[in-house]
Amino acid sequence: MNLREITEIKELFATPKNVVIVPHRNPDGDAIGSSLAIYNYLQKKGHNVTVVAPNDYPDFLKWLPNSKEVLKFDMQNRQSKKAIEEASIIFLLDFNALHRVGSDMENTLKEFEGEFIMIDHHQEPDAVAKYLFSDTSICSTCQMVYHFLEKLDAIDAIDAPIATSLYTGIMTDTGSFRFPSTTSTTHKIIADLIDKGANNALIHNNVYDTNSYGRLQLLGRALSNLTVIEKLKTAYITLTQQELDDFNYQKGDTEGVVNYALSLEGIIFAVIFIEDVEQKIIKISFRSKGSFSVNKFARNHFNGGGHDNAAGGRSEISLDATISKFLNVLPDYKTELLNSYEA
Repeated sequence: MNLREITEIKELFATPKNVVIVPHRNPDGDAIGSSLAIYNYLQKKGHNVTVVAPNDYPDFLKWLPNSKEVLKFDMQNRQSKKAIEEASIIFLLDFNALHRVGSDMENTLKEFEGEFIMIDHHQEPDAVAKYLFSDTSICSTCQMVYHFLEKLDAIDAIDAPIATSLYTGIMTDTGSFRFPSTTSTTHKIIADLIDKGANNALIHNNVYDTNSYGRLQLLGRALSNLTVIEKLKTAYITLTQQELDDFNYQKGDTEGVVNYALSLEGIIFAVIFIEDVEQKIIKISFRSKGSFSVNKFARNHFNGGGHDNAAGGRSEISLDATISKFLNVLPDYKTELLNSYEA
C-alpha cells in the first residue's frame, strides 16, 4: 500500500461514512480481532460501522469489546444485506478471495458498487479490492491492522478495546507467539498494546482457559484417533460427525487440536480431518514445521491454501475417501518432508 493510496484512504474517511467490515467464514481470533479493532477505531472517528461475519464464531471470542454488535450473515440475513447495500466502503479482513465468505454472501459482495479495502497476510490474493494491504511475512492480520493505523498516523487512537482486540488476534494466530512468523517487531507491538490497555493475562485466560467438559472429552477422542506415519514424519487425526455429536460439539471446540499431532517428536506434517455433514464436506487443517509448505500441499490437492506452515482445505468426498486420497499423494512429498530443517 503506497503513499498515494494512504492519502486517498485518509480522504475517504475525512467525512462520516457507512462502513461494513467483513471477516472470513468461520472467523478465528485474528479475523474477529482485526474486525473489532477497525470497528472500534472507526466508531471513535464518527463513522457508522457494522461488522458482518458470514457465520457464528467461538464463544471464547465473544467477550471481546463490542462483539455483541457483530451481525451474522447466515442468521441475520436481512439486516446484513441492508448494511452492505447502504455502505460506501467495505473492509475485507483476514482473507483474500471472496469465496472465503461462502457462496450466498459472496454473491451479495459481488454486487457491491463501493470501494473494497483488503487487509490480509495470506498468499496469492485475488484482484478484488481497489486498496490492498497484503504481506505474507507478517504473522497476523491484527499486526497488519496496527501497521495500517500507523500509516494513517492513528496509533494514538488505540485505546484499551482496540488494543485488546489486536492483542487477541496476534496471540491466537502466532500460537501464543511461538510460530516462526513472530518477529521482534511483533513483540514490540505487543508491548505497546499492553501499554495501551491490553490485559495479557486476562486475554489468555478468556481464550484458552474456558474449556467445557465436552470439549476436553472431544480432545481425548481426537487424540485416540491419532495416526502416525513415522517414515514420512506425518501424523493425522480424524473426527466423524457422530463423534462431534457424541461430545456436544460447539463451534471452536476443535480449534488447535491439530497442533497436538504436530507436537510429537520427529513430526513435520500434521493434519486433522473433520466431517461436516451439514455442509457435506470434510474440513481439513494442515500444520507443518520447517520448510515443508502446507500451503502448496493444500492448494495442490484439497481446494485450500494459507501459509507455508498453516493452511486449510476441504474435500467433497467421504471421510474415508479423503483419507485414502491423502495417503495416496503423501509419498510424493517424501523428499520434502525428510529434508525439512526440523528433520
